[in-house]
Amino acid sequence: MKKPSLEGEMIRLRPVRADDADAMWEMVQDPEGARMTGTTTVFSRAQIDDWCSTIADADGRIDLAITANGSDEYLGEIVLNEIDDVVRSGNLRLVMRPGYRGRGYGTEAIQLMLGLAFDGLGLHRVEMDVLSINPRARSLYENLGFRVEGRLRDAYRDGERWCDSLVMGLLEDEFRASQLD
Repeated sequence: MKKPSLEGEMIRLRPVRADDADAMWEMVQDPEGARMTGTTTVFSRAQIDDWCSTIADADGRIDLAITANGSDEYLGEIVLNEIDDVVRSGNLRLVMRPGYRGRGYGTEAIQLMLGLAFDGLGLHRVEMDVLSINPRARSLYENLGFRVEGRLRDAYRDGERWCDSLVMGLLEDEFRASQLD
């Protein structure tokens, strides 16, 4: 599948490329980003270089770099993975580099990816996991129409403590209704 490029008012989403490795390396080294997303994997620089060089060709997923304001700089990524053409579902994931959070780029990236998911791929459902320690992300997703569908208790670590994972989902008809507002 050829990976798309999507254009919004502030941002452009494009396939992740090999030359994004420096920025992605910075992103995966961010302790706060790892904490808020529940990432416990420690990546090597070689793994990041390989990932950026090959992910655009992976089947069953769409990994797009977020760029803004006419620049091609990698600011973060949005991923639609676990795409199931039979069930017509997918899983959404978003992560931004530290200096680019809270500027609206993630919101627009999600809106563009949801448009692709429902209008382009014909999905019926998109879900995601949000950590209970990340109320800002939960609020963002709820404002975009996602609903909390369940809770996985003590599913992630938060330092020495545990935290829950909230399963959130958005159905095609809910997405369509939100587009009329």
